Amino acid sequence: MSVPTSPRTVVETDIAIVGGGPAGLSAATRLGKVHGHRALVLDRESRAGGIPRHCDHPGYGIRDLHTFIGGPAYAERLVRSATDAGAEIRTNATVTAVHPDGALDVTSPAGLLRVEAKALVLATGARERARPARLIPGDRPAGVYTTGQLQNLVHLHHGRVGTRAVIVGGELVSWSAAMTLRHASCDTVLMTTQYPSPESYAAFNIPGKALFRFAIATRTRVVGIIGRKNVEAIEIEHLDTGVRTKIDCDTVIFTGDWIPDHELARSAGIELDPGTKGPLVDTALRTSARGVFAAGNVLHPVDTADIAALDGTFVADQVAGYLDSHAPAPTGEALRILAEEPFRWVSPGLLRPGDPAPPRQRLLLWTDALVRFPKVTISQNGRVVTTKTLPWAASPGRVFRVPWSIMRDVDPSRGPVTVGLANATQTAPTLNGVGQFIPARCS
Repeated sequence: MSVPTSPRTVVETDIAIVGGGPAGLSAATRLGKVHGHRALVLDRESRAGGIPRHCDHPGYGIRDLHTFIGGPAYAERLVRSATDAGAEIRTNATVTAVHPDGALDVTSPAGLLRVEAKALVLATGARERARPARLIPGDRPAGVYTTGQLQNLVHLHHGRVGTRAVIVGGELVSWSAAMTLRHASCDTVLMTTQYPSPESYAAFNIPGKALFRFAIATRTRVVGIIGRKNVEAIEIEHLDTGVRTKIDCDTVIFTGDWIPDHELARSAGIELDPGTKGPLVDTALRTSARGVFAAGNVLHPVDTADIAALDGTFVADQVAGYLDSHAPAPTGEALRILAEEPFRWVSPGLLRPGDPAPPRQRLLLWTDALVRFPKVTISQNGRVVTTKTLPWAASPGRVFRVPWSIMRDVDPSRGPVTVGLANATQTAPTLNGVGQFIPARCS
């Protein structure tokens, strides 16, 4: 017996944007304000604005808006700018499928929709891996969150957490979690990271240590969570000595370890980059599907909100050029750009002759090793064509930016491009005296 399907209301638009975070909203703003295209923004949350909506601390808007404001205010400003530019923003609108012709199936309060667009921008962002995806053993008690879950609970729903927390990770977002815990009157007793030092910038680490005054256990990993109904403690292990320590706590926050929200791209058959796990794009942020672009943290998890917003501004120009036929069509075979260890991924992953430089004229990479003064190499067919030493570190836990000018000597006839490091072994020491390790039970 067949079940009749509900008819879908057809909505036609020039441009559909999936995701109402900084990248999607900034793309909609520029499309309307500069190019005269009215975009339809679809967001599954009840309010647009993305992750900054529930990050109630300052530090947003530095690069894109040239200001220094809190997350909710930043999100509101992006929504207002997009609306003023003529964008239509539909919230509680979940895109369930992308069809080969670019049409979208959408579930919304208005019913089932079929959105037909001439161009599509995927700006679905990224998320932190929850505990199950990290394969952390132990009990399954309440009190275990990702940063996003914590901030949603505290800032949007005004919920309560425990009184003693351990933060797993030392990235920028880890300090954001610490601020949220403080707002919730929960003391952070420990931050633990597998790296020789916290992955965040020193500009955050040094004030953070002074402000919060909790211990940081470097070169450690969580090997167990203890507690029947609620978290009672966690057990950590030092990676170099094997010493295990039990930490009394009632709250555990898993931070970082990002993955793109790539489900729509994957189900649509759009080619994914094995390294980033997001859509594989060229420097114009085109995906493998005609008329489908991608921007923001769905491409390379994870960068700051203002950088994602600038990605959105950049992709708007490419989309407008595609619709108005002002941008040159891709010519020639695309060259693959590959990452060599210790780099985990590189973005964008394709280079076509005649295409523009990528957003902010930067090649973005992610490293698994700390190199203080990285000597970046560009190779083709095993031959190094360019070497450049950069005055900033390649550090785990944050995006490593390389000037696009390093690609100037690439020859399209020589095949794929590989980005590596000539001094990859010159990493920071990992034994004794780096950071702090808590060798006995903390109570």
